[in-house]
Amino acid sequence: MAARTKARRRAFEVLFEAEQRGVSPVELLSERGQPKGEELAEYTHTVRLVEGVHSQRERIDELLSTYAVGWTLDRMPAVDSTVLRLGTYELLWVDDVPDGVAVSEAVLLATDFSTEESPKFVNGLLSRLQELKPSLSL
Repeated sequence: MAARTKARRRAFEVLFEAEQRGVSPVELLSERGQPKGEELAEYTHTVRLVEGVHSQRERIDELLSTYAVGWTLDRMPAVDSTVLRLGTYELLWVDDVPDGVAVSEAVLLATDFSTEESPKFVNGLLSRLQELKPSLSL
């Protein structure tokens, strides 16, 4: 598994756990400590994703609420909302990740961790945000 894919998975796990426990994901990540050696690059990307989702959470949630047809964030499975937050952050704020990769990686997380219907839902919503990206004010 590529380092960035591992970092995304780790960021997802931290974001999901923080949401479930009602704690700051940045503090939770900090509590876990920094790895040494080869895992440092992966950890750096994980930190970037966790901090980014945390700092843009209000705008991300606004976008998801606006464009998730027939769903509110409160009604979404917690796994799906976490995957969507992470995918939205990468899609809209991380310039060195191609849009298609951000969407595909989010769909992969939904496939691995959520319901059978979730990958299609995640793909549809993130693809919609990708289409709207040029017109969205961030």
